[in-house]
Amino acid sequence: MSFEVMLEQLTSGMLKSMLIFFLTLIFSLPLGMVMCFGRMSKNKIISGITGFIISILRGTPLMLQLMVVYFFPYYLFGWSIGGWRYPAIIVGFSINYAAYFAEIYRSGIEAIPKGQHEASQILLYSKPQEFFKITLPQVIKIILPAMTNEIITLVKDTSLAFSISYIELFNMAQQIAAANTTMIPFVVAAIFYYVFNLLVSVVMRCFEKKLSYYS
Repeated sequence: MSFEVMLEQLTSGMLKSMLIFFLTLIFSLPLGMVMCFGRMSKNKIISGITGFIISILRGTPLMLQLMVVYFFPYYLFGWSIGGWRYPAIIVGFSINYAAYFAEIYRSGIEAIPKGQHEASQILLYSKPQEFFKITLPQVIKIILPAMTNEIITLVKDTSLAFSISYIELFNMAQQIAAANTTMIPFVVAAIFYYVFNLLVSVVMRCFEKKLSYYS
């Protein structure tokens, strides 16, 4: 196989990995906020159930969760899972990362001084107004470094889609390397991952600088 053909196939795999990355962020970021609210609920039942779910998602391997999400329609209901592979990947990644984001959100919200809440009451803000005008801007600044680390990890974790035989960048590199008995596909894949992570780091660093109140 020529290097040009190899590069074309790996680029195709990288685009699939990027799509997993972006779709996971689109779904997991808001879902993580919902989980966070559930975890912080004053209702002990809701808080306990949400905390247990988050604990399970954070305490078990993502690869295992992907396999459970992919195979459970067949083993529980006998449904065909032929067209379920890609949705299962997005669902598995989204709920897993939502659990991590939920804890990051929670740590940021709890870091806000109670005086901020009292000030919002004096200003007669409703709870939604307090959250979006006072709490959320401060939380974003606090959690951004932790979010950056988690998002960078997501870039690398997209390779776990191979566990349910989805051909993304890592799986494509494996197949090409096995067929051509060469390490070059792995080197190219590593460069792709590194460049993508570098871009993510630069973007997140720009956000951090923009939100720096003292720069």
